[in-house]
Amino acid sequence: MRHRKAGKQLGRNTGHRRAMLRNMVTSLFAHEQIETTDAKAKAIRPVAEKMVTLAKRGDLHARRQALAYMENKAVVHKLFNEAGKRFLDRQGGYLRIVKKGVRKGDGAPVSIVQLLPADEARLSGKAKGR
Repeated sequence: MRHRKAGKQLGRNTGHRRAMLRNMVTSLFAHEQIETTDAKAKAIRPVAEKMVTLAKRGDLHARRQALAYMENKAVVHKLFNEAGKRFLDRQGGYLRIVKKGVRKGDGAPVSIVQLLPADEARLSGKAKGR
């Protein structure tokens, strides 16, 4: 029975799933977009949004929490310097998931996960303020 078991298993055991999500989040913030399956894209969204929230806080404890999760120190530095300022006046919704189609080999639905650009983050905040 799966009572009170939150989250998708993605066909992996716990250690593999956690390592995969850590690697994907690190790659997302390093390259600002990644291509993955729909299920993985939906699983990565809450984790990535929490990392941006930590970057918005910007204190030492938040930086250490992000370093404990993400793989690369340089990527955490980039996240706190750029993304924290980029999304300062936006409350959530830092990612965009765009459905791309199906993968040729196995027919799996594929999506592109992107960080919102700086200009869109500012424009959407101003539009809501009116």
